[in-house]
Amino acid sequence: MNKIRIAAIGALAALLAVPVTAAEPAKAKSLNDAYATLASKTFVDLTHTFGPTTPHWKGFGEETVNVLYTIPKDGFKVQQFTHVGQWGTHIDPPAHFHDGLRTVDQVPLSQMLMPLVVLDVHEKVAKNPDYTLTIDDVKAWEKKHGRIPANAFVAMRTDWSKRWPDDAALQNRDAQGHAHYPGWSMDVLKLLYEDRKITASGHETTDTDPGFATDKDDYSLERYILGLNHYQIEMLADLDKVPEAGAIVLVSWPKPEGGTGFPARVIAILP
Repeated sequence: MNKIRIAAIGALAALLAVPVTAAEPAKAKSLNDAYATLASKTFVDLTHTFGPTTPHWKGFGEETVNVLYTIPKDGFKVQQFTHVGQWGTHIDPPAHFHDGLRTVDQVPLSQMLMPLVVLDVHEKVAKNPDYTLTIDDVKAWEKKHGRIPANAFVAMRTDWSKRWPDDAALQNRDAQGHAHYPGWSMDVLKLLYEDRKITASGHETTDTDPGFATDKDDYSLERYILGLNHYQIEMLADLDKVPEAGAIVLVSWPKPEGGTGFPARVIAILP
């Protein structure tokens, strides 16, 4: 039995409050028992509500919402929403940057429920809006909580989402028009995806790459993640309401055929 399988059994046993010892195998529990455990927990929505004024990448147009049918006239109400896939809190699947890799509808269901790891650097970002994650940030987390588990969802907490929905505040441009917002680093991403074997990552900003890179149309960090056939979630909300370790996260989205992006719903379940 490999280490990942042992870790998975241990995590499930902990969720269901089932003791696992070498002398006594864990008793099987039903999904109803699992539901009862989950239902007793606190749920936190990590998703922004989106609309026509939602902040977005500079190359996208605005969302439009049209009412096609009304209750007084037709007996029911139907709205038509028109926006790009990368709108609001959204998933970027591998196909967003790489032809032939997974589209939104091809992401395995097993990759939508994960342990949640939060790398909290919001105090450093408050002092330096151009801050990028470092290996030391990961080591600090692991010193407190242990090795980042395989198959985790790792979120970068910067509290940048508190600037929502002010697009100017999110971009944080200086007098010369240069953006200043935090981002990931290649060293950290390689460690997380290639060594710790995480499933996905996410952040509160509009981009994986920091503002000083996107200013030059450099999206190499996002390209790297998606090139590994992994997905990411952008523009997360309320990471200050979840712990650094111990929660699980449910990430969901609609299933457009061949979709290269779509608004997502991200829900944390606290320990």
